[in-house]
Amino acid sequence: MESEQSIGLGERDFMLAAYIENRPAFMGLAQLQTCQPLVAGEISAIGQACGNGWRKVFNVYAKLIDTLPLTTFNLGQQQTSWQAYRDELLLQSGSQTALLFSPPVITPERQQYHLIMGRTYAKKLVDQGLISSPLTWLDNEFAINRHDRVIVCPYFDYRQLSNIKITHLSELMQGL
Repeated sequence: MESEQSIGLGERDFMLAAYIENRPAFMGLAQLQTCQPLVAGEISAIGQACGNGWRKVFNVYAKLIDTLPLTTFNLGQQQTSWQAYRDELLLQSGSQTALLFSPPVITPERQQYHLIMGRTYAKKLVDQGLISSPLTWLDNEFAINRHDRVIVCPYFDYRQLSNIKITHLSELMQGL
């Protein structure tokens, strides 16, 4: 399966992957060569060790999932809040989510969604030939390839991907 080439946190057989250019300096993640699920408490530990920026990435990821309809995106959202989802399931076995440090591997016949964090990172991937999906820019922050289910969005940070923009991203995903 092609997603086995992915490097990051979460499930190899994901439904939703977010791609980030940098890795947290923690738990040997700089040397990680696979996609490995987290266990309860590791998101909190990464946030504690690596700072507020990583806490924001995990918080925004969980908030995004909280906006997605269960009927279309069954990502284990049965928790009572996005905070509970973040702590109890995000990037763990059964979540169907991943946070990947490697470029996207697009398999159009699979029902996967690929979110690339940041215009600069997306352009770098395109320029280096690491993503071949042609992107249609909707504005300065969002681009999309409906066929391959690729969306470029602002970085997972409260200032860059505000609640209004999280809702917009959710609507774009639902439109795929």
